[in-house]
Amino acid sequence: MTSFAAPDGTRLAYREVGDGEPVICLPGGPADSRYLGDLGGLSAHRRLILLDPRGTGLSALPADAASYRCDRQVADVEALREHLGPARADVLAHSGGANLAMRYAARHPLRVGRLALIAPGVRAVGVRIDGPTRRARALRRKGEPWFPAAFAALEAIAEGTGSDWEAIAPFFCGRLDAEALLHHAAGQPVNGEAVAHFAAEGAFDPEATRAALAAFGSPVLLLAGEYDLNSPPEAVAECAGLFPHATLVEQPGAGHYPWMDDPGRFVATASAFLE
Repeated sequence: MTSFAAPDGTRLAYREVGDGEPVICLPGGPADSRYLGDLGGLSAHRRLILLDPRGTGLSALPADAASYRCDRQVADVEALREHLGPARADVLAHSGGANLAMRYAARHPLRVGRLALIAPGVRAVGVRIDGPTRRARALRRKGEPWFPAAFAALEAIAEGTGSDWEAIAPFFCGRLDAEALLHHAAGQPVNGEAVAHFAAEGAFDPEATRAALAAFGSPVLLLAGEYDLNSPPEAVAECAGLFPHATLVEQPGAGHYPWMDDPGRFVATASAFLE
């Protein structure tokens, strides 16, 4: 692991995997970036710079808990780019990390080369995901043996009568096996304070972010998993419409971690875009 100082002095850690031009990789959560691994082998094509957001993984806890807020972490990403050296850096973000990536691109558009948003969170741009959309995606899995119990837990959560999040884990995995479930568990946040503050009041300004991204000149890849309930393809498509130079890809058979479900297909798509 390597570290650098954020503008407020917090020491932030990152891992480097692979060779070549760097790609700054922002995990979801906020969580330790280890669950990203080498993104299914993408490290064979580019040098992955996998950031542990403040208060996660090997990054230090900040003195001010309010600095966990998404908009305030934009400065952390810019500090990492400056630390690495290039005037423009490619950025890849997964899940909730896409909110940070979009806020970064809105504030520093000339510092971003290519932007890849993988199963992206969309709160930063005000895209809403309704219950029927998630339910329709869930029903695509009804032929699988685990479906009845998982769907019952999902319905209970939607109705506010249940909270068994572990029971719905299969919906996040397009390829469901023990390895996939362990990977999903490894990607869950452990710093509740970081999670609570990330989306606190003021973290997002959808109207301003949309306006800035409408003028964003760099290419953008938005990749959605066919079965993803967290970031359904319908929501990802709406997000893609906010960019002037966007490519939208729906990966068949994938859930929330497309590099786990079909590494070959994911790497082919991502590497072609980044190269």
